[in-house]
Amino acid sequence: MTTLPTQTSPALSLRPATLADATLIASIHSTSWQATYRGLLPDAFLDGEVTRERAAYWEARLRAPGSERRMVLIAELAGEPIGFVCVERQPASAWGVLLDNLHALPGHQGIGAGKLLMRAAEDWARAQGETQLYLYVLEGNTPAIGFYEKHGWQFVGAEPDHMGGVDITALRYVYRLDR
Repeated sequence: MTTLPTQTSPALSLRPATLADATLIASIHSTSWQATYRGLLPDAFLDGEVTRERAAYWEARLRAPGSERRMVLIAELAGEPIGFVCVERQPASAWGVLLDNLHALPGHQGIGAGKLLMRAAEDWARAQGETQLYLYVLEGNTPAIGFYEKHGWQFVGAEPDHMGGVDITALRYVYRLDR
């Protein structure tokens, strides 16, 4: 009897983000935007100010009051940070809890990190007594739209927005949480 070698893959894990992770999160965020939004946002923005802009954004966001209304998790593969999620309760929102960010680094997409992060956001929202999540995805971001639709998110509208110095359309999706 021949024994085949077993292959083990390092497990994905999640950990809570802290203020010390602001630079890391900003790096993942800007790297994700640079890969995903090429052709949707100006190259000058993606190649220049996006890194500084995201660094300032995450430093301010993680310092901001209201952390009890927000959860930020970092996904790691064998201890290496490869993605993150940010979900936040929005006061008086008609749409539920905002899944504000869900990013996996380009080389690590398709391995389950996004799904794991999304499920953690759903679990957190349920624990907050919420019944629905919502998010915005940039029109033209076909891979993300496909990912969300595959996981049961439903398109409910579009809104004009401004990002990277240009006018864009943000598509709103919702996900009903089963009790």
